[in-house]
Amino acid sequence: MLLTQLTVYRQDRRNRALITLSGEIDLDSAPLLCASLERCLRDGVPTVDVDLTFVRFCDCSGLNAFLRAAQQATVAGGALRLHHPPPMLARMLDLTGCGFLLLGPPFGPLPSPPGDAPAARAAAAPHGSVPTAPVLSGDVR
Repeated sequence: MLLTQLTVYRQDRRNRALITLSGEIDLDSAPLLCASLERCLRDGVPTVDVDLTFVRFCDCSGLNAFLRAAQQATVAGGALRLHHPPPMLARMLDLTGCGFLLLGPPFGPLPSPPGDAPAARAAAAPHGSVPTAPVLSGDVR
């Protein structure tokens, strides 16, 4: 069995945290993501920005973790916002119609991803709508 790896880096600034994720978010790594986001709330940090620039993959278990954390942050009087989602996550947000819950800068945008990041990530920056992927043969809309 191949274990996926997710790296979580947290930087606090008063009542706000920046979580930078790197690697893959799936059924195996989603519990680490949940624990990291819940830890912010337990530490009294209700507003969390999540930088996804270096995430290679995110499935629906990752989306579920983000939605649950956003709900918990809202109850605590804060917010959770995703920045620079990978194309697969941006597509899921568009298809499910829940991008408005997770995208957008509550306190201003994060810096743009590094220059070598794919153009799709730059297009998925927190401003504006989530880009839609081109329709491939066999896609059902």
